[in-house]
Amino acid sequence: MIRPVRLHPAWIVAAVAFVALVGAAGFRATPSVLLHPLHAEFRWPLATLSAAVSVNLLLYGLTAPFAAALMDRFGIRRVVAAALVMVAAGSGLTVFMSTSWELIACWGVLVGLGTGSMALAFVATVTGRWFVRHRGLVTGVLTAGGAAGQLIFLPLLAMLVGAYGWRAAALVVAGAALLVVPLVLRLLREHPADLGLPPYGGHEIVVPSKPAGGAASRALRALAAAARTRPFWLLAAGFAICGATTNGLVGTHFVPAAHDHGMPQTTAAGLLALVGLFDIVGTVASGWLTDRFDPRLLLGAYYALRGGSLLVLPGLFAATTEPSMLVFIIFYGLDWVATVPPTVALCREYFGASGAVVFGWVFASHQVGAAVAATGAGLVRDQLGTYTLAWHVAGALSVGAAVLSLMLLRRRGTTFTEPEPVPVAAAGRAWRYRD
Repeated sequence: MIRPVRLHPAWIVAAVAFVALVGAAGFRATPSVLLHPLHAEFRWPLATLSAAVSVNLLLYGLTAPFAAALMDRFGIRRVVAAALVMVAAGSGLTVFMSTSWELIACWGVLVGLGTGSMALAFVATVTGRWFVRHRGLVTGVLTAGGAAGQLIFLPLLAMLVGAYGWRAAALVVAGAALLVVPLVLRLLREHPADLGLPPYGGHEIVVPSKPAGGAASRALRALAAAARTRPFWLLAAGFAICGATTNGLVGTHFVPAAHDHGMPQTTAAGLLALVGLFDIVGTVASGWLTDRFDPRLLLGAYYALRGGSLLVLPGLFAATTEPSMLVFIIFYGLDWVATVPPTVALCREYFGASGAVVFGWVFASHQVGAAVAATGAGLVRDQLGTYTLAWHVAGALSVGAAVLSLMLLRRRGTTFTEPEPVPVAAAGRAWRYRD
C-alpha cells in the first residue's frame, strides 16, 4: 500500500520557533541605534547606557539554563509566550522613562529576562526534542532567526529613529513581540510523542519523563555536575569570548564607532544589518558542517579567523563605505554565530540528556562575556576617545578561544549522563513523512 506523503510536524514546530526568535530579536537590534539618541536627549554617559545593555546581556545569559529547565517542567509554549510579553513590556515602557535606573529596569531587567527565556537554550530544547536527522542544520537555521530579526529590524529602527524619534522604534519592537504570541500559543507543540510520533529522523517514540524537583534545582544540579568536567570550562571560556566579540562589542559599539569616523548612523546600521544577512548563511552552513565534521575543529577555525578580522578592523573605518569594510562585514557575518551549532553538538555529546540545560549555562558565559565587553568598550571610548584598544583586545581573545577549542580534541565522548526518556517502539503508521 502506497502511503501518502505528509510534512512532519517537527518542521512546523521549527518554523514557529524561528518566527518567535525573529519577533524577540527586534530588541537585540535596538541598542546600536538608540545609544546616541538617548545620550543626546538625557545626557547620560555612554558608559551608563552601556551598563544598561550589560545588565540585559547578563540576564539574557543567566536566564537561559533556568528557562530550559522551565520548558522541561511547564512546556515550551507557556515559557515562550510569557517571554514575548516581557520583551514587549520592557521595550514599550521605555517611552515613559526619565532616569537611568528606569532604563536599566526596562532594557536590562525586563527585556533581559524575556529574551533570555528565548535564548539559544530554547533552540537546543526544540532540536533535541523534535529532530534526530538534520539536527545540526536545524540548529543553524533557528540560530539564524536572531540574525534575521536583526536584518529585518535594524534598518527599520534606524529610519524610525531618524524620522520619528527613538520612542517610535521602541514601540515597534514591543508590537512585533506581541504579534508573535498568538502564533506560539496556537502552533508550538511540546513533544512529538504527544502526537504519537517519533522525532524527525528517529524510529522510536520517546515518551518524556517528568523532571525530578523544580526547574531551578534541575538547572543547578546540571551546573554542579558539568562544572566538575574539563570540557565544560573549555566550552564556557570559549563561548564567553564569543559573546564578548559579537553581542558585547560589535553588536553594541560598531555603529557608534563608525559614527566616530564620520559615517552616518543609518549607513552604519545598514552595514550591521548586512552582518545579519550573511550570518544567516554562515550559521546554516555551520549547522550543515556540524552534521559532517568534528565540531572541535570547526570551533577552532571560526575563532581563529574571527580574531584576525578584529585585529585589522580599526584600520577599516572611514566616513564612507570602502570595499575593505564590505569584505570585513561579509566575513564577520559568516562567522558571527557560526559557533553555535558545534557548541550545541558538543554539549549534547559530553552531557547527554542534560545537554540543553548545560548549554544554557555555557550560553550564560557567552552573555557574561558580552556584558563585560559592552561596558568595557564604553569605558575605553569614554577614557581614550577611541575604540581601537577594544578591537585589538577582542582579536587577541578570539585567537585564545581557538586554542581552547582545539584542547577539546584531547577528550571526546560523553562526560556524564542522566537517565534518558523511555523509548517506545513506533507503531506502523499510515503516513510517510517527507522533508
